Amino acid sequence: MDIVAIVMVALGLYLAFKLVGFLLKSAMWLLVLAGLYYLIAPLAGWPMPW
Repeated sequence: MDIVAIVMVALGLYLAFKLVGFLLKSAMWLLVLAGLYYLIAPLAGWPMPW
């Protein structure tokens, strides 16, 4: 393999891991916010989404 191809593959793997980490972190924050809404909505009189 050419050295440029090896560097591109390494860079692609690095960026893929960074993207997956960002997506998992975003999903966790979404879960936390949904849980907080689920707990606070009945007390505050906000509508429940279901």
